[in-house]
Amino acid sequence: MGSAGAVPSGADRAAPVRVLLADDDALVRAGLTMMLSAFDDLEVVGAVTDGTEVASAVNTHKPDVVLMDIRMPGLDGLSATESVRSRKDAPEVIVLTTFDTDEHVLRAMRAGAGGFLLKHTPPREIAEAVRRVAAGEPMMSPEVLRKMIGMVSGPDPGRERARAALERLSPGENEVARLIAEGRTNQEIATALLMSTATVKAYVSRIFTKLTLTNRVQIALLVHDAR
Repeated sequence: MGSAGAVPSGADRAAPVRVLLADDDALVRAGLTMMLSAFDDLEVVGAVTDGTEVASAVNTHKPDVVLMDIRMPGLDGLSATESVRSRKDAPEVIVLTTFDTDEHVLRAMRAGAGGFLLKHTPPREIAEAVRRVAAGEPMMSPEVLRKMIGMVSGPDPGRERARAALERLSPGENEVARLIAEGRTNQEIATALLMSTATVKAYVSRIFTKLTLTNRVQIALLVHDAR
């Protein structure tokens, strides 16, 4: 795990991704802490048991990523996600789900959560999700995305608003948005559109600015709503 391979030393070593855990199950917190601590590039900086504690913990620990359970006493993880993501310089949020609360996860997506994991996801996949989300590329597998947006059936009252929003984008930006909605990474989009990854990142930044969005999951939902 973290000890595998050569480890950079001194100034060459990047700062680890700081992770805050929010889960009311002591065994889950202990397991996540032990698992994530096995990776040199990840650091668990704190853990809380109630959604009401998340805001102060974010102030204290300044995490890069919050691993957020949905069902917690006091304040649920959905409301806590909305609160955290509305902050200036907000940390990213990965929602822990069991898929028995799909409609709640859709709400978390709209609030700006950048990742969605089953609690029994293998350790290396959880670690990779934390890295990707911290780097601005949500862990949004096509399977999870299809399951989430598949819940929305029938006429969508937001369809015209979504279409009007996408009309503000250039053709190139629309194409990038469409591929984001398919769960593609920047590298995959660059390959598909014969662009550099730097150009793709510039397109994504412009989409965020034009549509007043905060992450790629929200772009994907907007593209879905427009269909």
